[in-house]
Amino acid sequence: MTEIKQYDIRVHVKTEYLPSESDEDNDRFVFAYTITVENHGSEPAKLLSRHWIITDAENRVQEVKGKGVIGEQPHLKEGESFSYTSGTMIETKVGSMQGTYQMIADDGHTFNAEIKPFTLAIPGILH
Repeated sequence: MTEIKQYDIRVHVKTEYLPSESDEDNDRFVFAYTITVENHGSEPAKLLSRHWIITDAENRVQEVKGKGVIGEQPHLKEGESFSYTSGTMIETKVGSMQGTYQMIADDGHTFNAEIKPFTLAIPGILH
């Protein structure tokens, strides 16, 4: 028998390089990322805000904080998910992103949902 955690938000990421939006000659590399946020916990929760840390290959760091995601603050019941696509620009062919979503459960408990580091890379640059 599997025990369901009360607060269990999982984040899945898929990235895509956007050559039509990028300008490699001027160190502008644009990536789209599609995020799926899933509530595997027993308590419904609302995504309040986000905190991203974006790092390029030269260790330049951008921090992005803001309310919700793409103008929304999704409320997820047990078993529900929410997906969206957004984008970022870095100055190198490779970089990474990571962060947290600040959540509030229906019972008033606040917690962070971790967004584990993921790679941004133009195709063929990494083995």
